Amino acid sequence: MEIYNIETGNFKCDGGAMFSVVPKLLWSRKYPSDKDNLCNCAMRSLLVVDGDRKILIDNGTGDKQGEDFFKHHHLNGEASLISSLLKLGFLPSDITDVVFTHLHFDHCGGAVKHNEKGDGFDLVFQNATHWVSKLQWDNFNNPNIREADAYFNENIVPIQEAGKLKLVEKEGELFPNFELRFVNGHTPGLMVSIIKNENYSLVFAGDFIPTAANVPVKWLASYDLNPTSSLQEKESFLSEAVANNYILFFQHDIVNECCSLVQTSRGVKVDKCFSLSDIK
Repeated sequence: MEIYNIETGNFKCDGGAMFSVVPKLLWSRKYPSDKDNLCNCAMRSLLVVDGDRKILIDNGTGDKQGEDFFKHHHLNGEASLISSLLKLGFLPSDITDVVFTHLHFDHCGGAVKHNEKGDGFDLVFQNATHWVSKLQWDNFNNPNIREADAYFNENIVPIQEAGKLKLVEKEGELFPNFELRFVNGHTPGLMVSIIKNENYSLVFAGDFIPTAANVPVKWLASYDLNPTSSLQEKESFLSEAVANNYILFFQHDIVNECCSLVQTSRGVKVDKCFSLSDIK
């Protein structure tokens, strides 16, 4: 099994939104922001290659929304989903499976593109089966008032209409050595991936734990719909992660790709940060 970091570009969001009730005096020591209090955040995807199966977890924003939308989110960086794949020698047609952590625009927008005529949409990964939890699919189709603006029909409905969308109803192994867990604090049915290769277990937590600065249990983002659930889910999962020596892979941390964890008298903390390519 081979595992690759796929950079898709960056976006900016408010520091208060990233760290909720944590005072800026504290979070600013852990994560940088600009003069407007905006934190630059990565939109990393992960490519897992295991034999003939090539699994892509999430895929950034895509480019279907209008200029005003992207200007509001301050997209930046030179990397793109397709260029990152091509640098590694992979074509979009090589991807066999796309796993969506959830359906907010910055996680699934890259799976669909405008067609050449500009009057419809094509799938970017035409040979791939696309996976999302049934809980998240139901939430997408009946969103609450807070999440409605994060969902776009054009990001996911063309996949369903093409017969390429499959719903995950139970936790467990989706593929050999590729396990899915559901958490519901950020949004119903967010899927956390635990990938186990010969040497280590890697966790793609997505918005469950978006940056290294969010590792402490109480350092939640205000984007979480149910903070109490997030606290409980996070505390339980971090204990499991320490016990099993899981490595966390951060989707949104602009500085840190991965970290190991350590149990302290004040809870689970970041031990060491490093790049995915540094793991032996």
